[in-house]
Amino acid sequence: MGVFYVDCAVTNVAERERSVVVPQLLVDTGSESTWLPEAVLNDLRVEVEKPHQQFVMANGEVVTRDIGFAILHVDGFRTIDEIVFAQDGDLSILGAHTLEGFGAIIDARRKQLVAAGPRLAACNFSK
Repeated sequence: MGVFYVDCAVTNVAERERSVVVPQLLVDTGSESTWLPEAVLNDLRVEVEKPHQQFVMANGEVVTRDIGFAILHVDGFRTIDEIVFAQDGDLSILGAHTLEGFGAIIDARRKQLVAAGPRLAACNFSK
């Protein structure tokens, strides 16, 4: 697929005036979660909603990190999502769950996000 990066605006859910652009997030469909630097999330006053969650890193190491909620904006896409408080040495990543929330897929040739099209919904077959 190739590697590419996006700039991502991050906004505190409870205090919408608290927002910052995080440059150069690695777009990684292999990561379920979005990871942002703990210092950035603390500066935005993002609250820890799920403390001490375990994650398996690509090298097999199990680590414990906190999770909070934030609003994310990239290239016209927007969603609210769980965000991992990344520590020193962790990558800043835009993960698959956020991409789903955006309703976006990856255009590997142009290295950008594009709209995925209509979302699936349940229907009532009893009618």
